[in-house]
Amino acid sequence: MSSKPALYIGTDSGATTSKTGGVWADGSAISTKLRQSSTNSQLGTAAVIRGWCEGVEGFLADNELSWDQVRGVGLAIPGPFLGHGIMGRSANLPASFDGWNVGAEYGAELSRRAGRTIPLVVGNDGNYGGVAEAARVRGSRKVAVLMLAPGSGLGAAYVDPNGLPLDGDTLAGMEGGHMPAPLHLLGNIRPYSCGCGRDWGCIEAYTTISGLPQLLADMLKKHPGHELASSTAPIKDRVLSLRSRAQKGDALALDIFDFQARALGLHVANLTMALDAEYVVIGGGLIDPDATTPEFRERYLRGIHDAAMPYLFPAQRQVLKVVPATLGELSQAIGAALVALYTARAHAG
Repeated sequence: MSSKPALYIGTDSGATTSKTGGVWADGSAISTKLRQSSTNSQLGTAAVIRGWCEGVEGFLADNELSWDQVRGVGLAIPGPFLGHGIMGRSANLPASFDGWNVGAEYGAELSRRAGRTIPLVVGNDGNYGGVAEAARVRGSRKVAVLMLAPGSGLGAAYVDPNGLPLDGDTLAGMEGGHMPAPLHLLGNIRPYSCGCGRDWGCIEAYTTISGLPQLLADMLKKHPGHELASSTAPIKDRVLSLRSRAQKGDALALDIFDFQARALGLHVANLTMALDAEYVVIGGGLIDPDATTPEFRERYLRGIHDAAMPYLFPAQRQVLKVVPATLGELSQAIGAALVALYTARAHAG
């Protein structure tokens, strides 16, 4: 084994783009510059594996590192899973990927290229992103962290005081986006449809881009004179304009995002009652410093915090902190590397 510093690699596989990052054995990031490449899922599973491995080798070369320093690899990939490391049917991947034993195949190819066995951990990308954000926000303290990341869907993760995510028995743990929203506390709003097929009003539909077409239609009833009420632009363009409109003080857009903040805050209360985490990290495009103003981000985070407070136990009200995510696109690759590190530590201990 190399006498040079040990390191752990993280592969973050999206439907279109894959990213590679890494951490040293103390958990610090090797670089804040990710290696990025096309996932090439349309070319089949072998092409995806090859791309991931080339990403690892490129990351090592970029940072003047070598395979003999690698002690483990983590793979962050969207679910669902049929079993540990076995893909289920994903809406964003070819149907042929259903049943793919990605853990076995990636692990075998990593080990072949390294010339020795490389331990591999596989998990949900949202969970692994939460691991990285948790490590950043709590520092050396051993406290639990909940992360919610509204984007096209609602990513959710719970990270325990030891730094590991709640995966669940079928790797479907913390799919918090598909829990039902408390519709009676949201103005008795109707159950929105969700891409998952459930009809009970998934919280994801009230807090993310996926539900904005339905939410916009309802909110326009309160703003009948708004230009979006008569716009002939495609619905995608209309809903994607809302974030920039809100930065300019547009009343309709602010009402929509205030509603989303309240819905997310009620969800924070639900999850805090069950998981009792001290920190809640909020990710997603609405807290992106490059896309939103400080005033908007403060308003959004305050809305989440204030909606949650009345429903918490007194002790929880004293300690709960709602804070913005800070790692952006780094989180899932770094989180995957950290899970590989933490798993190695657990086995060594």
